[in-house]
Amino acid sequence: MTEPARRGFSGEVAENYARFRRGYPPPVVDALAEAFGLDRTDVAVDLGCGTGQLTLPLAERLRAVVGVDPEPDMLRLAAATARERGVRTASWMMGFDSDLPTLAALLGPGAVAAVTAATAIHWMDHRALFASARALLRDGGGVAVVTNGDPLWLQASDWSRTLRAVLAEWTGKDVGWACGTDEESRAGYRAAMVDAGYEAGETRVEYEADLDVEGIVGLMFSAMSTKDVADPVRRNDFAGRVRAALAPRTRFVEHVTVVVQTGVLEK
Repeated sequence: MTEPARRGFSGEVAENYARFRRGYPPPVVDALAEAFGLDRTDVAVDLGCGTGQLTLPLAERLRAVVGVDPEPDMLRLAAATARERGVRTASWMMGFDSDLPTLAALLGPGAVAAVTAATAIHWMDHRALFASARALLRDGGGVAVVTNGDPLWLQASDWSRTLRAVLAEWTGKDVGWACGTDEESRAGYRAAMVDAGYEAGETRVEYEADLDVEGIVGLMFSAMSTKDVADPVRRNDFAGRVRAALAPRTRFVEHVTVVVQTGVLEK
């Protein structure tokens, strides 16, 4: 999410993100609350917030949460969802992870209990993020990386392997990228937390989610570039290939493991 890496997740991509991206079950927020001692007096910053999948459940538990994202469409949809749910403790800021020092200057030292990053962490300079977050954090606060399961095309199921084959043929590329959810990436986050002076911890939350074909297509579109999704020919071609490959099945089960990595600021 550093500015050079901005990919333009706007328009229909943002709409698919808001409609189809899964949220986080309550035990995920419980894990964050336990790690950082969060309560109703606390403030958090959620970087790369997208349409608020993590921001909003955090905001329901805290005094305030600032969701930060570089895409105006993402923030617009996040704010609309907050209004629909009656969540008044979330606010929205257009920006990048590299804007943390500016946010620290505005809010002051020790103003924030937690700085979180979820799916968008693989677009960020996480080492710089962990270092710059220290100026914001109160005692006992910290940083968290929350990865919400493996990408749909890399899961241990027949339908996921079929989806991967379709995606590989459609893109003509290797589609083994895990978007920062793999163990090697998580080990890198953990090492960077320790190097920046945090005490690293980890909690895993598992659940199952039911999907239909349209949900799978929508989730895939939420992970693609605006260029691909906005082109009706390419969009319809991909959707048709997925529907044909997965037929005649109509329901699919996704086994999700949410990994909550926390770095508590050492006193």
